[in-house]
Amino acid sequence: MIALVKHAHRFLRIWLALSLALTGGLARAADKRVGVTELAPNLLVFATSSGNVVASVGADGALLVGTPSAASTQAISKILASRTKSPFRYVVIAPQPADHSEGDAGWGQLGAFVAMHESALQRLGGDTMGAPPPTPARLVQLGVDRPRIAFSDVLAFDLNGESIHIVHQKPGYSNADALVHFHVASLIYLGEVFPGDGYPSIDPAQGGSLEGFVKALDPWTDSSFQVVPARGKVTNGAALKAFRDMIVAVRDRVQRMISSGSSQADVLAGHPTSDFDAQWGHGRVQPEEFVREVYAALKGQ
Repeated sequence: MIALVKHAHRFLRIWLALSLALTGGLARAADKRVGVTELAPNLLVFATSSGNVVASVGADGALLVGTPSAASTQAISKILASRTKSPFRYVVIAPQPADHSEGDAGWGQLGAFVAMHESALQRLGGDTMGAPPPTPARLVQLGVDRPRIAFSDVLAFDLNGESIHIVHQKPGYSNADALVHFHVASLIYLGEVFPGDGYPSIDPAQGGSLEGFVKALDPWTDSSFQVVPARGKVTNGAALKAFRDMIVAVRDRVQRMISSGSSQADVLAGHPTSDFDAQWGHGRVQPEEFVREVYAALKGQ
């Protein structure tokens, strides 16, 4: 019996050690999900596994805009706390694919003011625009807490010496697209309208449109603008122009093929993105998928 007790204690010690090691490893892995780029003392960009998050942080508190991951929330919260004594936190969640969404990533549980466009919130099972309220299990799955706040057209923030406008756009990626303009920093964030890691997604299920995509990009192609993509490194308006020009070139090629009577199979066989694939063909949207999106958008006009 004594030997069995000793073995049980030994097993318990090993199990506890492994559990602590695993927990510590997971915590470290979560912390490693967050990259930080300081553009100015009061302006940061966090890179998380769900996407980039632009942060204004200073004496007035912190505003976060983007698609934070739940794994990044505690790490980002600690960084913000080290830079401001203000307890105020404002989080605006950008639209994203449903299969990548992590809701508010747990910021509501930390007491933050959390908002997103009403169309995006409705798709997450929100209670705006007549949609049924989500079940508690769905809220836990999404990491979205009540109360939840939606905006229709514009959110404006004046804090930390910066004027920030979040303005609903005509549908490009989705009908919840919004331009985020940090006026003092001349910084732009467009969410999935500028994915940064490859070809864009034009999601008709979310009300996206090819025409809206191009129009959303047109005003911000001057190299004087800093541009934060949905994912990847901070760049400028010149990169945005190259992205916009690529979309227009592919659109025009596909339109010419459609006008000549080509079927979708013919268009795909013609590979109208061939000279762009080296730069743009390695993201979430593969070249053929992008061509299908363009073809469907043009045929649906």
